[in-house]
Amino acid sequence: MDTRTLKRYANRVRVLKALAHPSRLLIVDRLGEKEHNVHELTGMIGSDKSTVSRHLSILRNAGVVRDEKRGASVYYSLRCRCVLTFFSCTDAVLKTTGGA
Repeated sequence: MDTRTLKRYANRVRVLKALAHPSRLLIVDRLGEKEHNVHELTGMIGSDKSTVSRHLSILRNAGVVRDEKRGASVYYSLRCRCVLTFFSCTDAVLKTTGGA
């Protein structure tokens, strides 16, 4: 495998690893509906603020979400909505295997 191909696959792995946690999947689902701040997401997930912030940092570093500071709050949104299509594909695979 050439270096360019290897780098492309390594970058895909980085994104997939960022998504590989139930709380982060929930965050992405909720951000697919509308943008949210950490406080709102904390209430939805049921974790403390530092844990949610860490999840958001992982998603941001992988390029899945973006943040925007507004006054004292930081709002998060999806950088690329196509990740939601990936979720639909995952659900379709689970249906065919009886895992849904």
